[in-house]
Amino acid sequence: MTTIYFVRHASPNFNNHDDSTRELSAQGLEDRKRVTKFLWNKDIDVVLSSPYKRAVDTIKEFADAKKLEIRLMDDFRERKVENKWIEDFNGFCKKQWEDFDFKLSDGESLREVQSRNISALNQVLETYHGKNVVIGSHGTALSTIINYFDPSFGYNEFNEIKNIMPWIVKFSFENNRCLGIRKYIVTG
Repeated sequence: MTTIYFVRHASPNFNNHDDSTRELSAQGLEDRKRVTKFLWNKDIDVVLSSPYKRAVDTIKEFADAKKLEIRLMDDFRERKVENKWIEDFNGFCKKQWEDFDFKLSDGESLREVQSRNISALNQVLETYHGKNVVIGSHGTALSTIINYFDPSFGYNEFNEIKNIMPWIVKFSFENNRCLGIRKYIVTG
């Protein structure tokens, strides 16, 4: 059995519009303590992450305390929306969930994000078979992974979790077959 804990990052500083360098807010820095507490007794063997700062920083306190290196995997990064800030983000998200191939000129479709993330997940399942793994992740990227294994997870479910940060989703696998998905809202 391989267990994967995807950790959606804590609350970021939305004043920083650069997706890759967006840091955690003061609240996010505080909330990552809840992530550490949740993961503490899970016998984690490996810590991986999207390369984006907010994802790494959300799991860094845990990894440091357990003396585990965070290995970056570029394919777990968040969806690229566009080269500019999107004002009507909710409308954009709804369009993408209604049409998995919809994207802006410089962005990615949800199908592309899902394909990239599932490919990375399959690499993890092969490399770390039988291990307990933490992966620092993002709301949309993680939602497309859930959707891959549970197609009933769509826009409405995404909309319900879009402001939950941090958020942890546990996947249990036997080889590459998903046996279960459990979602956790970590509280203090």
